[in-house]
Amino acid sequence: MQIVRNSEELARARASLTGQLALVPTMGALHAGHMALVSEARKRADKVAASIFVNPAQFGEGEDFGCYPRRENEDARMLEEAGCDLLWMPTVRDVYPEGFATKVSVTGVSERWEGEARPGHFDGVATVVAKLLLSVRPHVALFGEKDFQQLAVIRRLVADLNIGARIVGVPTVREPDGLALSSRNAYLSTEERQEALALPRALEAARDAIRGGTPVFEALHNARALLRDGGFSRIDYLALVDAATLEPLDRPEGEMRLIAAAVIGTTRLIDNLSA
Repeated sequence: MQIVRNSEELARARASLTGQLALVPTMGALHAGHMALVSEARKRADKVAASIFVNPAQFGEGEDFGCYPRRENEDARMLEEAGCDLLWMPTVRDVYPEGFATKVSVTGVSERWEGEARPGHFDGVATVVAKLLLSVRPHVALFGEKDFQQLAVIRRLVADLNIGARIVGVPTVREPDGLALSSRNAYLSTEERQEALALPRALEAARDAIRGGTPVFEALHNARALLRDGGFSRIDYLALVDAATLEPLDRPEGEMRLIAAAVIGTTRLIDNLSA
């Protein structure tokens, strides 16, 4: 596996890769969810590239940029063992050189939910993903469905800017007990880790209730109660949305998604389920 750390090295490495290329963008602290992306990438392309970049532009004031887990050597080993051909680990200065003045902003799908809870977050995501796609020039790029709104933002970005990469969403990978894999799970204490199961269970309860004919408002109200009773101190949102537009739904209609973000202890977790 080639490891490159700046744009000049990346250009040379990219030129050496022939055939279809898949990209798996990450912020490191890799787990089985990321490895599922690499596995799917190997099925869809001749070569696989990954990037590791903890993007400061998508962290707001008071968020965990400074303490976000960084495990460069272990991550590189995992990617090489998974069959990755190229790893790009740029510096902040390389991605955002002195004088950098451009921001990519995607309206519509970015404005509710995470967009309201974390102002500016999706501008940072859209800007860095645009740079990654334009720098690596993959034929396909893979993102996890756990960040479901992010996936919608990236699909809109690529369509609007005519970036020549197909965006593939890969289903969320979960622990055996149902908790969605996340780098931020490492912040949870043993007790919080057990209590965090209230999040997927609340979503499952809401899904089952809605499918069984319970009014959406009632199903969501009961799911929020499950979160509060389970130990979550703050619920940023828990909603039934249109899977394409992310607009809220007050009755079952078309392809739907249940999405949620809530805080347990000092850790903010997100999750979603197809409804």
